[in-house]
Amino acid sequence: MNPETPSALPGVVLVVDDAPETLGLLCDALSQEGYTVLVARSAAEAWQRFEMAVPDAVLLDCVMPGEDGFALCRRIKAEPSWAHVPVIFMTGLSETEQIVQGFASGGVDYVVKPLKVPEVLARLATHVHNAQVGRLAREAVDVVGMGIVLVDRQGRVAWRSPQAARWLAEALGPAGSADAVWRDWLSEAVAQGSSARPMPGGGELQAQYLGRAGLGEAMLALRTVTETSTQQRLRDAALTPRETEVLAWLAKGKTNRDIADILGMSPRTVNKHLEHIFEKLGVETRAAAAAIVSSSLPPTPPHA
Repeated sequence: MNPETPSALPGVVLVVDDAPETLGLLCDALSQEGYTVLVARSAAEAWQRFEMAVPDAVLLDCVMPGEDGFALCRRIKAEPSWAHVPVIFMTGLSETEQIVQGFASGGVDYVVKPLKVPEVLARLATHVHNAQVGRLAREAVDVVGMGIVLVDRQGRVAWRSPQAARWLAEALGPAGSADAVWRDWLSEAVAQGSSARPMPGGGELQAQYLGRAGLGEAMLALRTVTETSTQQRLRDAALTPRETEVLAWLAKGKTNRDIADILGMSPRTVNKHLEHIFEKLGVETRAAAAAIVSSSLPPTPPHA
């Protein structure tokens, strides 16, 4: 690699151009730099390449038959899972209007044809490196066991961390940012401050509204809460509402007579409820039943 270019890990580069000479020139140069090169000769082919493998960067011709590069770039940036990929335009159009259009469609840079290979490699290395650093930073938020989602003013997903993407797909289905199911649930979390959704394997996905980020986007933190074995045991026991009340007071250390007075029943009735509770929970003593309830409760935060 040219020593003057910023250091960057080799990556996958998608070259989109309908000119064979340009494709040949760039494929040779990029391969020598250690990049894996994907080639597309139209916007349709480029879209197919993205669906097979998401590249680390795109070198995109502005003017092609059919859909032009500007429109393709807008479509790429509208897909949340691809929006992070830097797009560098290749253009013979050096007028300000076309340059502005390229940046407005989501491009990060442009090079003018006829291409100067060292300049292309230098710009590409910089943007690939920056994108890789940004990707690592985004994935780092998942290390602490939470996912992050940014929602725009229309309720669409503007960005999501990898962990958040996996959880959303699992809980809500493999939908896109404009899907009503995703939009409605995340908008509910923003409006109410939080929301929860059952997970197929048990437990639930919780969304907590964290406040506004840049450009008016709402930031939410996602986490999964899994039932403990004791919580599942209590749920599977299918206690009646009255039995649940008796067990709750038992766990607080109340005697049968205390429970009878609190709930307005006779001590004999309390004993009958406890017999059913012990049988459903598979325990034989008051202490064992109380222990199941205590272990299913969240830990009490320490006093300041």
